[in-house]
Amino acid sequence: MLMSVGIVCVALAIFILKYVFSSSGPNPFETDTREPLKKMIHDRKEKNKVLKQGFLASRVPDNLDAIIIGSGIGGLGLGVLLAKVGKKVLILEQHDRAGGCCHTFTEKGFEFDVGIHYIGDLLDHKPFRCMLDSMTNGQLQWEPLENPFDQVVLGPPENRRRYPIYSGRTRFPEELKKCFPGEEKAIDEYLKLVKKAGRGIWLLALLKMCPVPLAKFLVYTGLAKRLSFFFKMAPRSLTEVVNELTENKDLRAVFSYIFGTYGNKPKESSFAMHSLLVTHYLNGAWYPKGGASEIAYHMIPIIEKAGGAVLVRAPVNRILFNDAKEAYGVSVMKGQEEMHICAPMVISNAGFFNTYQKLLPKELQAMPAIQKQMSMMKNGDGGLSVFVGLNGTKEELGLKADNYWIFAENNLDELVDNYYNGKREESAHKVPLLFVASPSAKDPTWEERSPGKSTVSLVSFANYKWFEEWKDDKVSNRAPEYKELKQAFIDSILEVVLDVFPKITRDKIEFIDAGTPITNTHYIGAPKGEIYGAAHGIARCSPELNATVRPQTPLKNLYLTGQDVFVCGFAGALAGALTCGSVILNRNLHLDAIALAKKIKFTNAKLKGE
Repeated sequence: MLMSVGIVCVALAIFILKYVFSSSGPNPFETDTREPLKKMIHDRKEKNKVLKQGFLASRVPDNLDAIIIGSGIGGLGLGVLLAKVGKKVLILEQHDRAGGCCHTFTEKGFEFDVGIHYIGDLLDHKPFRCMLDSMTNGQLQWEPLENPFDQVVLGPPENRRRYPIYSGRTRFPEELKKCFPGEEKAIDEYLKLVKKAGRGIWLLALLKMCPVPLAKFLVYTGLAKRLSFFFKMAPRSLTEVVNELTENKDLRAVFSYIFGTYGNKPKESSFAMHSLLVTHYLNGAWYPKGGASEIAYHMIPIIEKAGGAVLVRAPVNRILFNDAKEAYGVSVMKGQEEMHICAPMVISNAGFFNTYQKLLPKELQAMPAIQKQMSMMKNGDGGLSVFVGLNGTKEELGLKADNYWIFAENNLDELVDNYYNGKREESAHKVPLLFVASPSAKDPTWEERSPGKSTVSLVSFANYKWFEEWKDDKVSNRAPEYKELKQAFIDSILEVVLDVFPKITRDKIEFIDAGTPITNTHYIGAPKGEIYGAAHGIARCSPELNATVRPQTPLKNLYLTGQDVFVCGFAGALAGALTCGSVILNRNLHLDAIALAKKIKFTNAKLKGE
């Protein structure tokens, strides 16, 4: 009996290894495509020639290989991967500029980023950095943040406690131990758990790329949880794990603070998901030099060079299917007219819910396989952003290249519950958490572009239902009641900022406005105003869900990419693009990116004579 089990296990291991490492399609990371740095372009009109190419029938390339819906990083990244192997791709964006959450906008002379605040894992030799360099031909530059890169602030004004979060695999725990003497064992165990869970993410990618029968076998035999510590920890909540590690409530809050980067309160968050974020920043944090628009600006030309295009003001209203339920193109609304564009493959970066609930015909939405996936996912929480334009340099305003996570107290779950369960007018005055960052202080080109000015971005969450009644109003002229509610949020949030940053005073503020969940619906197509796509609760990290929600959909020639395929955020959405590209090109692009990094590291060492 034992011999039979052993034979089965060996055969399974051989099959998995053969699948993981065998490749038959073209490799977009075959060569190092980095070019010498070109002079940065700051002129907005010049950049807009790339970022704001409006949809016209004459601009649609002939003989397309694929259509991608949505120009967020999950769509742009996949477009670049396909372009690098000679595919002609059309990316269609409903907004008036490309980039999704990587786009920027300008008001009263201030440029604001909407979704890129800091990115981790970008050391020169890391696969993630090498992959991004390849996908921008080496033109996208990154500026490291301060160390500490995050500041956790707990408590009311009369009893504020500040805890700096340092990067560095040894410095991170060392500095925490200075803040929490006597908690050394808890800190070491926490770091051990997050590292071990983070390393297990490889199986999540495999479940989404391997043949469905193998994925189901790994899930339903329980092997997924045995092979990957990520999946072993997936059903355990963040609150449950940190409460077992320590009785210190401030330390529990510091262990949990970064839940705001994926949007679920600690008691509903999977510890496995949380581990990904902690490990992502262990080696530091970076910001794109020149602002977030640089990302799309350097990716689009690669797509164009292969004969493709990225067109904006191109709202896709439905995906086209033939009688055999095969996708063959999309319909774009141009004014009141529909224009059909055909391609052998349609890939949606519009998000899970938009794709299945808005872009499919009703009869296809009703398919059991589609309904099963729909039952497994739910919308994330709505995002709330406040944009502040200031008169003064970063030195004059006391701003640095770091982030502040400000919490009203250390009882994080209770704070969030009370906030969401309260009446909207009351909750507007007790926002439980606030992320504060200065994009201008992080960007070394800012002073050259906007001398004597600064910006601050403030991010939190809000209930979509609080604002839903005004969703159909004209975006630039919503009802007075909406404006009053929005102003109440702005005022209470600003009060916190002015207290924590004493050099920022009201007379320095030249511009301030907020984006609510319904603002997100308008500009980035988020159905419930969410900024992280589908919710990242415990169920999202289960092996069952990840073996079911994959780049391949139940409909032939229709694929999904972006953060809803993998996990949220810039890195998560790019991982979604790599996973989708792996399925389309029939090779493991995750391993190809690692191989490229090793090749570059070896070449660099050789050049240095090491």
